[in-house]
Amino acid sequence: MTTHGHAPEEGGGTAPDAGLERWRLVLGSPAERHTGPLGPGNAGRDAALDWLYGRDPDLAGRGVRRSGSREGGDGPSAVTAVDWLDDIHRLFPKETIERLERDAVERYGIQEIVTDPAVLERVEPSATLLRAVLRTKHLMNPQVLLLARRIVETVVKQLLAKLRPEVRRAFHGTRSRRPSRVALARDFDFRQTVRANLAHYQPAERRLLIERAHFHSRTQRHVTQWQLVLLVDQSGSMAGSVIHSAVTAACLWGLPGLKTHLVAFDTQVVDLTADVTDPVELLMRVQLGGGTDIARAVEYGAGLVENPRRTIVALVTDFYEGGDAYRLVRAVRGLVEQGTTVLGLAALDEDANPDYDRQTAGRLAEAGAHIGAMTPGRLAEFVAERLGR
Repeated sequence: MTTHGHAPEEGGGTAPDAGLERWRLVLGSPAERHTGPLGPGNAGRDAALDWLYGRDPDLAGRGVRRSGSREGGDGPSAVTAVDWLDDIHRLFPKETIERLERDAVERYGIQEIVTDPAVLERVEPSATLLRAVLRTKHLMNPQVLLLARRIVETVVKQLLAKLRPEVRRAFHGTRSRRPSRVALARDFDFRQTVRANLAHYQPAERRLLIERAHFHSRTQRHVTQWQLVLLVDQSGSMAGSVIHSAVTAACLWGLPGLKTHLVAFDTQVVDLTADVTDPVELLMRVQLGGGTDIARAVEYGAGLVENPRRTIVALVTDFYEGGDAYRLVRAVRGLVEQGTTVLGLAALDEDANPDYDRQTAGRLAEAGAHIGAMTPGRLAEFVAERLGR
């Protein structure tokens, strides 16, 4: 084993040991005296990692110094965000690039990733960058906003392509017990098929011969008019849920028997229903951050209810009430008592990993609200189940 390898050179040379290089990348430059120097490829990766993670304040406290130095001097000019993006797209696989970009924006607050035109022209649109755009678009001039809109449009298009089929499946209809002559694999009736063909079982070969397969029929949902009122907290921590609420509302819009409203709130309430069919424009209007008055939003939602027993009010929030908590509980209890279904969703996104005020959520549950976290597809299923009653 070579502990001090060198990059291959013309005419010969020894390549660095791959295992030692990996440890050197993990442990940083102090390990180099044991592992040997990095080869050219991994040296570039180390420099890219150092540009980002070398700014972590915890490193100095632990006496750790990565390979690079970001202090001033007579060396080459500092690496810019544009240079760094070019480097990581050249040096790392897609999954690693997404993680690095997410840490740059969310962990270290490197706003140039979404506010520098040169960076925006190069960056690959992702959900992380869309959240960053929503948080920083108030800092952008018109030229930068135009470039940032590309990120919004691309990610929204991807989400619509994913969520629309989920919503269609939820509202497609349920299988009935009546047989069908239409042979569709999704409607295959396993139990009835086995029961009807037991006479053809061959014990010696342990095989059942299917003379005739049986299938279920499907019933289309017969629905009366329902309302879905989505009340979405636009505080900074709810960025993922805001994005998915906008896209989910667009998917639900125009479905037979369902009238959808989308309302965003912080300390003020903004009815965005008129823009539901254009989630890109809607998200460009959303302004994340600020305080939170959940009670005011619930009271506004209550004013939209036409038929309480045919209405679902979905409150998407982290439940950190900046207004009057007693007023919030009173408003939720009033909706429940009149027959409205109230959902309190601590998250509405693909991961559905909630971070919320459990005390306030618990009080709303006691008032009759259903509290939890859902993916958009599960919300569509919940609404479809209610419409089918």
